[in-house]
Amino acid sequence: MITHIDHLGIAVRSLDETVDYYERVLGLKCAHREEVTAQKVRTAFFDVGGVHIELLEATSPDSTVAKFLDKNGEGLHHLAFASDDIEAQLAQAAGAGCRLLNEHPVEGAGGKWVAFLHPKSTHGVLTELCSPKTESTSAH
Repeated sequence: MITHIDHLGIAVRSLDETVDYYERVLGLKCAHREEVTAQKVRTAFFDVGGVHIELLEATSPDSTVAKFLDKNGEGLHHLAFASDDIEAQLAQAAGAGCRLLNEHPVEGAGGKWVAFLHPKSTHGVLTELCSPKTESTSAH
């Protein structure tokens, strides 16, 4: 089930400008950059005491991050929890009446399976569940 906070996702208009801020102003070092074509985003990760900050830049105007930016501007996009059994976690959430954005895990950044819970069911916080890709967990 949930083991820890994995990361905080922050929607940004410019990945390069925001990475510069985190490095130059905060003194952090970007640990990893990646494009996730299925999610239509480019990402950059920072490790802060074992919790990651994931910066998200839209690569398409029809991506969920682009729509978020249009509606809300830059800022906190989602909270991600690590799970040792993402499919069981999704079943638990659905069984408790939570609206799922993903009924099954999909490929995400950092070699992980991810699934999102709808913010209308999570008190306004887009909630991500994630787990490392293993042979026992697969997208359907």
